[in-house]
Amino acid sequence: MNMDHIQHLHCLICGREYAPGDVAYVCPEHGNEGILDVRYDYDLIGSRISPASLSENDDYTIWRYKPLLPVAPDATVPPLRVGWTPLYWAPRLGESLDLNHLWVKDDGRQPTASFKDRASAVALVKAREQKAGVITTASTGNAAAALSGLSASVGQPNVIFVPVTAPQAKIAQLLVFGSQVMLVQGTYDDAFELCLEAAEEYGWYNRNTGFNPYMTEGKKTAAYEICEQLGWQAPDAIFVSVGDGNIIGGLHKGLKDLQALGWIEQMPRLYGIQSSGSDWMVQAWEEGLATPAELQQKPPIKANTVADSISAGLPRDRMKAMAAVRETGGAYIRVDDEAILAAIPALARGAAVFAEPAGAAAFAGLVEAVEQGLLGADERIVVLNTGNGLKDIQSAMKAVDLVHTQPHHVEPSLEDLKRVMAGEIIV
Repeated sequence: MNMDHIQHLHCLICGREYAPGDVAYVCPEHGNEGILDVRYDYDLIGSRISPASLSENDDYTIWRYKPLLPVAPDATVPPLRVGWTPLYWAPRLGESLDLNHLWVKDDGRQPTASFKDRASAVALVKAREQKAGVITTASTGNAAAALSGLSASVGQPNVIFVPVTAPQAKIAQLLVFGSQVMLVQGTYDDAFELCLEAAEEYGWYNRNTGFNPYMTEGKKTAAYEICEQLGWQAPDAIFVSVGDGNIIGGLHKGLKDLQALGWIEQMPRLYGIQSSGSDWMVQAWEEGLATPAELQQKPPIKANTVADSISAGLPRDRMKAMAAVRETGGAYIRVDDEAILAAIPALARGAAVFAEPAGAAAFAGLVEAVEQGLLGADERIVVLNTGNGLKDIQSAMKAVDLVHTQPHHVEPSLEDLKRVMAGEIIV
């Protein structure tokens, strides 16, 4: 199988290098913590793909970037249309914050309604390379739904581990797609550890982020799309919510790819947003932690937030996540759950993007960054929504209640409607 564009897998802790077939997931010198990074031959890649060739490519999925992904050129990919989600210009939303150039990237428009479809699509290809009988993952819900849906598209058996507290809409997706679902009586971190043990015990292919190095490679495609959709003029800053840290690490990887290829001139600042109830990365940022040793020594926290998709007591991809912010001159920002909920209707009414709490957290972080004076009015800003609001209706209803929006009850008569409308002002 020809993957000559991959140079090696690089351990972020000790720097050891491995050929792709030498290790399954992590550097064996560090147990499950030996996170690897896929390193590429950019000269070779540059001879196979360019902005000019992309302009003539009518495959508007993540696979338009296949030469930049860790798969063979002739790899069979899942049939679902993953990627090339819309990037909306949001002038009214920007005006409310005195920002002149604001866009919202809506990954709630993916096949299973979250950003996690990007990684799961790559996971399916890699699992089938290995002729895996079963593929598995642990998730708070979105990665699970993504793997479940992508697996259903190719008939791939899968086993999913999610906390029993996951929103019912996400659990429903898993069951509808036909996954074997394990509701874990514990936290996401408990589900993650059980998934690791089960995958080793039964020989299943493991999709877990912060463990499988190829998941970063799927998630980096959002950075490619943002820059291509902006005419290869990279934005000044990108705001994204952070749980395990794999998405922000993936964005950073994609942007580094584009810089290495000479397709973009500047590196956007990356801002990672966390709930105050699940703020391990913010704490590490404030404490000045940077090295792998420092990030390994910091203990887990007890996570509790309405934004279940970014609830993580110990971010599994914390090394890549910290590098993403430190190396781009960005920051980690903390917002409380009330601000996250308030951001749901604000984002919906200002840009017509309906986000689940984790997705809305990115916009709440932008609001906080403006208040802290971290942005200039003429900077070009992208907010990344990572999941659709229909994933968590309970939180959406809390959000509209928070901003005092309620339905009216009327009798089926014009007279009763007039009664209600007499007290309303329609603008």
